[in-house]
Amino acid sequence: MQITEKQLAQVNDRISALIASNSFYGKKLEEAGITRVDSPEDFIKLPFSEKKDLRDAYPLGLMTAPEEEIVRIHSSSGTTGTPVIIPYTAKDVDDWGEMFKRCYEVAGITNKDRIQITPGYGLWTAGIGFQNGCEKLGAMAIPMGPGNTEKQLEMMQALKSTVLCSTSSYALLLAEEIEKRGIKDKIHLKKGVIGSERWSDKMRERISTELGIELYDIYGLTEIYGPGIGINCEHNTGMHYWDDYIYLEIIDPVTGEPVPDGEMGEIVITTLVKEGAPLIRYRTHDLSKIIPGTCPCARSYPRIGTIMGRTDDMMKIKGVNVFPSQIEEILGTFEEISSEYQIRISHLEGKDTMRIYVETNGTVDFNDLARRIAEKVKSRIGFTPIVKVVEIGVLPRSMKKTARVIDERFD
Repeated sequence: MQITEKQLAQVNDRISALIASNSFYGKKLEEAGITRVDSPEDFIKLPFSEKKDLRDAYPLGLMTAPEEEIVRIHSSSGTTGTPVIIPYTAKDVDDWGEMFKRCYEVAGITNKDRIQITPGYGLWTAGIGFQNGCEKLGAMAIPMGPGNTEKQLEMMQALKSTVLCSTSSYALLLAEEIEKRGIKDKIHLKKGVIGSERWSDKMRERISTELGIELYDIYGLTEIYGPGIGINCEHNTGMHYWDDYIYLEIIDPVTGEPVPDGEMGEIVITTLVKEGAPLIRYRTHDLSKIIPGTCPCARSYPRIGTIMGRTDDMMKIKGVNVFPSQIEEILGTFEEISSEYQIRISHLEGKDTMRIYVETNGTVDFNDLARRIAEKVKSRIGFTPIVKVVEIGVLPRSMKKTARVIDERFD
């Protein structure tokens, strides 16, 4: 999708602000001799920005608006390296709330809903983002934050929450607890807004069936406001994103060149009106594709496909490039196993080994199932993993994101 005249004008306005503020990225543009772009061809010559650039700007090198206009900072949830600090003006917070409100509306959520918010608050953008949008919508926010499942279920029953906002991992944990306690008839949930981690169709189906709710995928990242920059509609044909606030490209992660609509690549985002820390051509490392054509819902907002993983998720095992999504897809074809799995990669006696742990109930032959899964992985990917079958509930459950791939080669 080519950038429009209006979007180019907005990019030029942000370039001027970046240069005038002498911010980290403004200096980068000035050094490259770039003060404006006049065409889509000019735009794709603009340098990318990367997470490393944002870390190098620590603590407040990204600040583009005057400090007296900065009302809040957020920081990315990454656990390694220098944190990334993103400043927000009051308008940025308001714009983000507006986008999030749209997400709720697309999911059919209204001001009569009671929204239970389980993601974390604080420096992380999740909890406060869900709440900001909820208040803009005029719905009742139940700001639980993460953990304390006992209290979550108590409030869910007492307040008759109708919407659950959470990671897919925590939604599954809650579904299992509700089942275990036999309280499904006391739960009033109708919808779930799920974000922050990729999840399989199998997991989606399981959460939806066990909780009896409609599920919506919300997209976002701290560097670009936070969650709420896109969501799927009732037709589930991809996620609509708000192109009046962001311009989104898909590039080949290796060459950096744009790929045609419909082709898989890396998402690159430019913020069109952000004041506190505008970003130009920011490489997200998320893998998706632009879905061409009009959605059956007739909304004019463009769409991207489900996030298929990250460019840095790729594992190299025995010389073969493997993405967790490929393993997930294979596991999804076995009805006998649950949606939970874990991949452990280790280096033993001079060679790489992949172990895949899956869960099933006691009605199947564990050895036979392990053999069939190993054969299918070999036929699709080219090497034989060690498959360990365990009982349902043995693999760890998480209140945040679940670590599904553990690479022990570098420990």
